[in-house]
Amino acid sequence: MRIAVIDDERPARGELIWQLRELLGDVDFAEGDSGAAALGLAGEGKYDLFFLDINLGDISGTDLVQAIRSMQPEAGIIFVTAYSEYAVTAFELGVDDYVLKPYEKERIRKVLSRCLASDTPDEKREKPHPKKIAINTEGKTIFENAKDLVFLETCRRGCLIHAAGREYYDSRGIGDFEKRLESLENVSFFRCHKSYLINLEKVKEVFPWGNNSLGLKMEGYEGTVIPVGREKTKILRSRMGW
Repeated sequence: MRIAVIDDERPARGELIWQLRELLGDVDFAEGDSGAAALGLAGEGKYDLFFLDINLGDISGTDLVQAIRSMQPEAGIIFVTAYSEYAVTAFELGVDDYVLKPYEKERIRKVLSRCLASDTPDEKREKPHPKKIAINTEGKTIFENAKDLVFLETCRRGCLIHAAGREYYDSRGIGDFEKRLESLENVSFFRCHKSYLINLEKVKEVFPWGNNSLGLKMEGYEGTVIPVGREKTKILRSRMGW
């Protein structure tokens, strides 16, 4: 078994490797102290697991997930973080699990059991493809099916999320949601305007509006006109096939 441990702090890497060795015995470990090092390891040979610190100095661990998956499709990816709120990020990105600092051996044992239970050397692990999006609102986290989101609009410093008659305010910006929704499969969202992100499956009507521009209406929100930026018109036509 080969395990890569990526953390920009040497003591943290050493502690995790020590605990993993206590649980797994004779394992081949590789260490990396940056996102660039993680990509280098992923490109040089096969690994069973990547323990990936989220807060690296050069590249965020969240940005590395897809790159590592493309090079190591059979490897499990486990986030390492000191902040429990990143559990939501782990869920959204579909990584296999996460462990918190300071490390607890029992937690690591459970993570290993879950991630390695069904593996065989030649078995390709099927990665989960999350279909829900986490929304932080009113002091709690709500998980909505991405396909039920109709549109998002900039509101104050965050955004207002419209989901099949339900509305939520999240303090995170619309750009953050755009990136997360783009990473999900079987849904299609489009930034039609700097202040609006729409679910293309929910578009009901498109029409001329304003100065040689377009407006559109969404299912269930026919009383709201959403503007389409001029530079977005051709892209929208292509995405909608008209």
